[in-house]
Amino acid sequence: MFIATLIAADRLEAGQVSAAIERLTQAGCAPTASAWIDEGKAADLLFGQMPDAARAALEGVFPRVDVAVQSIMSRPKALLIADMDSTMITIECIDELADYAGIKPQIAAVTEAAMRGELDFAAALDARVALLKGLDEAMIDRCLAERVAIMPGAVALVRTMRARGAATILVSGGFTRFAEPVAAQIGFDQVIANRLGIEAGRLDGTVARPIVDSGTKEATLLAAIDAKCLSPEATLAVGDGANDLAMIRRAGLGVAYHAKPVVAAAADVRIDHNDLSALLYVQGIPRRDWIDR
Repeated sequence: MFIATLIAADRLEAGQVSAAIERLTQAGCAPTASAWIDEGKAADLLFGQMPDAARAALEGVFPRVDVAVQSIMSRPKALLIADMDSTMITIECIDELADYAGIKPQIAAVTEAAMRGELDFAAALDARVALLKGLDEAMIDRCLAERVAIMPGAVALVRTMRARGAATILVSGGFTRFAEPVAAQIGFDQVIANRLGIEAGRLDGTVARPIVDSGTKEATLLAAIDAKCLSPEATLAVGDGANDLAMIRRAGLGVAYHAKPVVAAAADVRIDHNDLSALLYVQGIPRRDWIDR
């Protein structure tokens, strides 16, 4: 059996649920039942076959409604692995650091191209960090205090999954000086990120090796599966950029969160309208069971 979950950014109407059932019937998916997770917000539709047809029938049909289609047997997840910049936080940290150096447009353009998959990630990171050489180290803490905001839904997602026994890992192509406090604030078990070179209180324009990149993210996922003796189907990976593609493809449920087109096309689930708490609804967890503090 399979399950399609409809999650509304605004309000989900009973008529939309009925229309979704009709679309599944027309697509040959053999729907059998429906139920609210939270009335007016999220609903589940059970069906018997053709999950790809179900996605095609439902995705993008209802305004400001995200759709997740998956096997009902692998719905609860025992591992969350997540990107940081523009996923668990609302900004790209390197772009904001560049703003303090007065070169944000120059660096942000490279960041955008790298996240679309148009540039090699490691080379693009090296080039951007080199441009920050000489920036006062104090600007890192200033940026953290003034610019970094936790993505809505992140705390509820991570803390609720941990309370249910899941492992949670933040793995970022960004920097430890941001990732470590962000991970602590949200509640992750583990954090992996790049280390900026600093000498005499200023950025020296380098990143320590090995660089945390797409391969690192994939390897972290696979290592956690082995270490915790998990089924790959019990894992969830979420990110927004091209360097998240490998882990998204290897996870049991790969999620593109407000993502670049190349990532959205490859993911099992696209969250385009809701915040990260949608991934709790994807697992069938109602609002009353969330832990967000």
